Amino acid sequence: MAQEPDGGAAVNPTGVDVLIAEDSRMQAKMLQRRLLDAGHTVRWGENGALALAMARERRPDIIVSDIEMPEMTGYEFCKAVKTDPALRTVPFILLSTLSDSIDIIRGLDAGADNYVTKPYEPDYLLARMQSLLATPLTAADDSGDEMLEVTLAGQKFRVRAGRQQVLNLLVSTFENAVSKNQELVVANQELSVARDGLQKSNGELTALNTEISRINAHMVRDLKAAAKVQRSLLPAEDIEIPGTSISWKYVPCQSLAGDFLNVFLLDDEHAGLFVVDVSGHGVPSSLMAVTVGRFLTPKVSDQSLLVRQGADGRVAVVPPAEVATQLNKLFQADEFSGLYFTMLYGVLHLPSGRFDYCSGGHPALVRVPASGGDVEFHTTESFPIAFVPDVEYSQSTLQLAPGDRLFLYSDGVPEAMDKDRNPYGDDAMAACIAASRGAAIDTGVSTLLEAVETWCVPNGPLDDVSILGVEWRP
Repeated sequence: MAQEPDGGAAVNPTGVDVLIAEDSRMQAKMLQRRLLDAGHTVRWGENGALALAMARERRPDIIVSDIEMPEMTGYEFCKAVKTDPALRTVPFILLSTLSDSIDIIRGLDAGADNYVTKPYEPDYLLARMQSLLATPLTAADDSGDEMLEVTLAGQKFRVRAGRQQVLNLLVSTFENAVSKNQELVVANQELSVARDGLQKSNGELTALNTEISRINAHMVRDLKAAAKVQRSLLPAEDIEIPGTSISWKYVPCQSLAGDFLNVFLLDDEHAGLFVVDVSGHGVPSSLMAVTVGRFLTPKVSDQSLLVRQGADGRVAVVPPAEVATQLNKLFQADEFSGLYFTMLYGVLHLPSGRFDYCSGGHPALVRVPASGGDVEFHTTESFPIAFVPDVEYSQSTLQLAPGDRLFLYSDGVPEAMDKDRNPYGDDAMAACIAASRGAAIDTGVSTLLEAVETWCVPNGPLDDVSILGVEWRP
């Protein structure tokens, strides 16, 4: 899908026409916002093929492209541009992790003019764009008629590249190296200063270490107490809700967790359930998780977003989409040191089995049909909460049949890493859930947790793991 920026983009005569190729809507929107703020006109294609069509429809002044995209990669897109006589002089920037030095050769062969490594500072990207635009390419400079032989990592490559393209790539690669080297220099200077300070103040350091040990022991006691408070906010181990069987597992990767889950009755006919996953780990994430939980309470109060007192005096259940939208207004990342969170919140109508739910950037909802069909992943594309302001969240509905199961979980399940850093993945999770569908829901949840922990041997999970399973039996 080729798109103009949301709401359209007015052409600014002081800016240039920038074409973005990026399959991640979230990253494209963030980059688009910075480019618009800088006064540029922005167009966006969700993959290389769409972006190429847009470039041929209207020649851009500069192109910024991700590498890993469906249908047409960034390398393929770049090569198509650089072999098109009408487009070959358009500056082309690849966004790359540069995980392998051979990536530079691949970019050179494709005709890229510059690399910007991820993650990048937006100001740095804008500076690279300005530099390329200040030294425009000409067909004579970058005819690509010269064949270069390059030896790298014991391999020989023959690529066609113009002198200006080679110079641009060398400059961008050199700048990346200089930037990393400067970081090392600063770190070495700080280390040297610290070492000198240690040598001069050994006696003071001994006293300070003693004080630190005392404070650390006190902090450990406080963290253990905070962890107990956090666990006290979780559902009871033997929680019962009419017409359902419920099981959950909650394993923090540290003493305090950024995950949070709960399930409860909202009124006589509705049950609410959610899993929250705050970015990061440790105390700040845990405090934000507890703060979010304060608003997700089934008790009618000024703070609760889940229920409100109706005009007739009865409790009114708030739709999940409205809950997510209100949370996004209450929590903005800038107010919580850059923290944000994903959430899947749903309301189960106990008599009918209708499940209304909303996702804020959270992993897919899993449904296990009692009929024996395939395990279903219901994915909702949405932004995390507190990540982007003024988002109106949408709501989805599932109609459950008697015996159907739902699994809500944090990304610590599919993204759990083995010793070779391979993720557990959705396929393995679906197979594990399907294998235990004939057993009790508690067995299904426990089996999934055991599978994740076994997958992570010997290092164990590196992220919080939360699993909430519900079976509807009216």
